[in-house]
Amino acid sequence: MNKKQNLFYKTQKLQNINFTQKGWHVIYAIILAIFALFITSSAFAAPARIKDIVDIEGIRDNQLIGYGLVVGLNGTGDSLNNSPFTRQSLQAMLERLGVNTRGENVRTKNVAAVMVTANLPPFATQGSRIDVNVSALGDSDSLQGGTLLVTPLLGADGEVYAIAQGPVLINGFKAEGEGATVISGVPTTGRISNGALIERETGFRLGDQRTLRLSLKNPDLTTARRIALAINDYIGMAAAVPENSAVVSLTLPRNFNGNIVDLLTDIEQLVVQTDLVAKIVIDENSGIIVMGKDVRVSTVAIAQSNLTVTIAESPVVSQPNPLSFGDSVQLPRTDLNVEVGDSNLALVPESVSLQELVDGLNSLGISPRDLIAIIQSIKAAGALQAEVVVM
Repeated sequence: MNKKQNLFYKTQKLQNINFTQKGWHVIYAIILAIFALFITSSAFAAPARIKDIVDIEGIRDNQLIGYGLVVGLNGTGDSLNNSPFTRQSLQAMLERLGVNTRGENVRTKNVAAVMVTANLPPFATQGSRIDVNVSALGDSDSLQGGTLLVTPLLGADGEVYAIAQGPVLINGFKAEGEGATVISGVPTTGRISNGALIERETGFRLGDQRTLRLSLKNPDLTTARRIALAINDYIGMAAAVPENSAVVSLTLPRNFNGNIVDLLTDIEQLVVQTDLVAKIVIDENSGIIVMGKDVRVSTVAIAQSNLTVTIAESPVVSQPNPLSFGDSVQLPRTDLNVEVGDSNLALVPESVSLQELVDGLNSLGISPRDLIAIIQSIKAAGALQAEVVVM
């Protein structure tokens, strides 16, 4: 091999090496671009924390209800003749206080029978206070200036969990005179801030639990499985199992350093990509339409036309001829006008996105009422791959 051939092969080898290095740089750049695209697409996926998409078993409110009397009203209370329960309650209360009014004609208008409701928060302790709502039960005009007397609040099991008492604050008012009445808001309902004292606790001890269930606020099989995978990846063992689309069972690992409260505190901050079925919600009363991003339609042609019918009555009077001794007669006359708008036939392609679907329907110039009918017709034709919920 001469010097020229040797120099040629060395040059060719060097070019191959440079090309190989450039090729690896190009491949590396492509990988980085794909990775960046994946990160960007994931960033736009709108993930959510586990604590925002699930309810934890045992952590819940309990409804309380009670019946009581509001006194101190300025003549705006119940009419005792029309509200026998108010009369009976007033007599029973006075008898417990040593006052006998049986057989007496009591005509006070300063007392009103009310229903008292409240929510007992989870883990509320004995001696703490909660807010209560007060609503008139009889024909009281207003609870303004009234005071709720001691009222036991019962749970669903019939036990007393709180005692309510205090001045009632209302958001509305009523003012009336001989010729006019002004009412603002609802003066027959009110609220007592910190008006009930808790006397009994629910007895649920979260820290002693070994297993719990996480209830999804929007049930979905894919989301339930993703929640279980995120928890198991974080803990390093199979502690979460999806039972169905609405429940994920959580078990405290034996070697976990802490109780179930510590475990919940750790996992509730985990981020999970949620998934929902394609759904369209229609409120026919208000004409509101809400569509999910996964709504898809098959190829379908849509035609829409407006039919307007106008009817106007303009009667005329027919006068008799001179010297005919006739009477004037009113004759009916109806002006009837029918207008048919232009009918547009639009082709909606298959598997269009939500934005394309909305743009295509808006191009027809239709109203929300007509859009509701079109969506229902597309669903009836089997061309809409989404659940339609009519409220």
